[in-house]
Amino acid sequence: MTIIEDPRQTTVTSVADANARTVEMATAGDPDLGQLAALPGTWANEPNLVGRGWNLIALPFATAPGEGFNYRVLVNQYNEVLKFSLVDKNVPNRGIARNGTTVEADQEVGTLDYEQSIKQMIAADFPVSGLAGAPSAAIHHEPGLFLFMQDHTNGGPTIGRLATIPHGDAVLALGIADTEPGPPEIDDVNALPIGVDDDLDSPYMAPYRHFVDNHFQGKLDPTDVAGLLRTANEGVNIIETTTIELDTTTATGGISNIPFVVNQANATEMKSTFWIQKIDDNGTPKLRLQYMQVVMLEFFPRRDGGPGLVKWPHITFNTMEKVSDTTDPGYGAIELGMRPVD
Repeated sequence: MTIIEDPRQTTVTSVADANARTVEMATAGDPDLGQLAALPGTWANEPNLVGRGWNLIALPFATAPGEGFNYRVLVNQYNEVLKFSLVDKNVPNRGIARNGTTVEADQEVGTLDYEQSIKQMIAADFPVSGLAGAPSAAIHHEPGLFLFMQDHTNGGPTIGRLATIPHGDAVLALGIADTEPGPPEIDDVNALPIGVDDDLDSPYMAPYRHFVDNHFQGKLDPTDVAGLLRTANEGVNIIETTTIELDTTTATGGISNIPFVVNQANATEMKSTFWIQKIDDNGTPKLRLQYMQVVMLEFFPRRDGGPGLVKWPHITFNTMEKVSDTTDPGYGAIELGMRPVD
């Protein structure tokens, strides 16, 4: 084995192995990343798409006597920075195939590090709790990996996402990617709880009714959350869209949580869709990234007679643009010789 040191790349390789595993700075357009190839670099709301991130979540909350619903709805408007930095190529998953004779059938996976950082601009909740947080408060940080499974998928998922959440959640979502000309098709999303009477005039739905009658920032309507993503695409010349759909309920995906989360507001499933868009901005090619993510939280017994707990959709969505094709390689880079020690 030979270790090669380079300002851009550190590689552990065998000269005889053309498919050797390498860890290096991710490069936009790298064919080894398949339909993730546009992601390396930095995506952000600032400076041109400020405040396009939105969050809606129901949380357990001890409400005043007589109100009786014991939850609050929290909404946030936010800015985000999403960085894709290192790529670990040709990660080998060892296996064999038996077709009369036994042969090696190793799978190769390309993995792309990401780090998501979100700060709110403004927040509100109902009933008012005093817990919504100050402007510029950090509300989310998530390191993880996107996976491109290059072979031996047997018609199953080719894309994966591994996410680790500071609340105490570990996520594996699996899915596929598809590239089509033109803008994305963004379907409606249900932001109302499942397992209750969804009549917004019901006293139990008062927290949602509040934001239906008083759209947060004059824009976020719980009955039409996807509308803000579609509005963001109006007047934008979108040439091509790569759609990545990921789901924890398919194949071997899932979410694991720490005991407190399981007992209080259990995150049981997640579906997320990313739309990577090539756009023509008055003759200048640019890249945009939109996403819609729905995490189901389960707490309180269902009120419609069905089994189990109420499912409360936690909705986050954003529209960003690519601001750089390069980024800080992040953790692990010092050990790999990619940057000096500070």
